[in-house]
Amino acid sequence: MPKRHSASINLLKGEGDNFLDRFIDWALTVGRLLVILTEIIALSSFIYRFTLDRQIIDLHSKIKQEEAVISFLQNEEKTYLNLQERLGVISTYSSKQQDKIKIFQDILRFAPQGMTFTDITVSENTVNIAANFQLSSSLKEFVNSLEDYEPIKNVSIGKIENRLSNAQIVAVISADLIQR
Repeated sequence: MPKRHSASINLLKGEGDNFLDRFIDWALTVGRLLVILTEIIALSSFIYRFTLDRQIIDLHSKIKQEEAVISFLQNEEKTYLNLQERLGVISTYSSKQQDKIKIFQDILRFAPQGMTFTDITVSENTVNIAANFQLSSSLKEFVNSLEDYEPIKNVSIGKIENRLSNAQIVAVISADLIQR
């Protein structure tokens, strides 16, 4: 049998592996890989974008829920802030009242033997005292005690009256308090 020759058709110039053949082969192989890699990157960024969109939607719905809770609790917050403000004012007045009570108690302790109070008024700036004394030395002792008392800066006697009918000295004393 005769040998058959198979005919081969080569459309490229030259019969060997020249540079152009090798470059075209490399470009087709690497180009295909680059296209596949680019498609993978594009597809993964597309999927990642859907993930981010889902997270944004979840965050927006969570914000709306939190806004609803805040608007619901807004009146309670106003009530709480009002109460807190009133408690602050009360504590301020309470501490001032404690100071007044201490001053009042100290003045009562200064009273010598034979002295009776008819009126004591402790305000923020002054202390007014109306009292009856049996002896002038008791009046002097009481005024000296007031002058030595630290919260009082000056003492003045507004009125002194000697009542012979009941053997008493009636005095009206006022004292200025040091501002704190």
